Amino acid sequence: MAQDKTPIIQIKDVSKIFNGSVRAVNHVNLEVYRGEFFALLGPSGCGKTTLLRMLAGFETPSEGQVIIDGHDMAKVAPNKRPVNMVFQSYAVFPHMTVAENVAYGLKIEGCPKNEIKQRADEALELVKLGGYGKRKPDELSGGQRQRVALARALVKRPSVLLLDEPLSALDAKLREAMQLELVKLQQTVGITFVIVTHDQSEALSMANRAAIMEGGQVRQVAKPSDLYENPSSRFVADFIGKINLFDGTATKISGEEIKISSSALGEVAMPGKAEGNISLAIRPEKIFLADEKPTDPGVISVRGKVREVAYYGSFSNVFMDVAGAASPLLVDVGNLSRDIEYYTFKSGEEHWCYWRKEDALVLNA
Repeated sequence: MAQDKTPIIQIKDVSKIFNGSVRAVNHVNLEVYRGEFFALLGPSGCGKTTLLRMLAGFETPSEGQVIIDGHDMAKVAPNKRPVNMVFQSYAVFPHMTVAENVAYGLKIEGCPKNEIKQRADEALELVKLGGYGKRKPDELSGGQRQRVALARALVKRPSVLLLDEPLSALDAKLREAMQLELVKLQQTVGITFVIVTHDQSEALSMANRAAIMEGGQVRQVAKPSDLYENPSSRFVADFIGKINLFDGTATKISGEEIKISSSALGEVAMPGKAEGNISLAIRPEKIFLADEKPTDPGVISVRGKVREVAYYGSFSNVFMDVAGAASPLLVDVGNLSRDIEYYTFKSGEEHWCYWRKEDALVLNA
């Protein structure tokens, strides 16, 4: 299905200043499309939660406009906005039953009892908690309590659902399962989801697009695959997933080719247009190990010595010491056989590390 490119959220030159001088959000411009699953991603303190709270109305912009569904939110109270929020802690009322938790917002609004029950039952069915209405929150698992919080938010039929680190309290396996459930739920209800997270894999697996934030500013907005394969800066490349970075300088050879000089790699000719100080980046899963030096002119190769190996079941991280490199080269090796010895690399062994030139990125330093 084609993505609706009509913006439901428009953030126009928004800043948030605390204590007179601390810019938590710094001149952000952003659009979120209608029906999109959008992620705000970045390290702690980058401004993503402050931006989410301004959408919800819990913080007021110091500068700029927040527009939701065509309306400026400057004078609209949080409870009057076409949004609802699911908090990191879920904030489920422990003294109420599941049904009472879900119905609470509708009850406060004065909806008729019959409508409240019907909508609460529908919301519980939507999150696969039909029949759980009479239980108390302490009788539920962490994942079920999270679904109660989602049902309570969805029952008011918001145009936008805001999620603040909604999966951080769950264990790794349940978090992975709930990522899939959230995507299915968003596709089912068809409303816009905006999620804040610092977990790269979470954002990559769920979002249609993500905004990477640093220092209160948006560094790149793109589809997850573009953020991973075509990062716009060294920061984005380093933040999204694992990556190896070689510092060097680039000089132009011709219109579409440059020469990179690096203390670790020597001189390498490859496609590109950069000049001056650069970083050559390569993802660890795109690197191969060999006993003999590759002769293919389309690859970059460097000799390395195994420092250590970290086993993760389906794959292993092999850390290679490379002369002239600032840090060990990280190589992902798939454990494709139960014969572990076949894929075992031992400390002190020397191997050639190589990768295709087209798999490398040239980033401005």
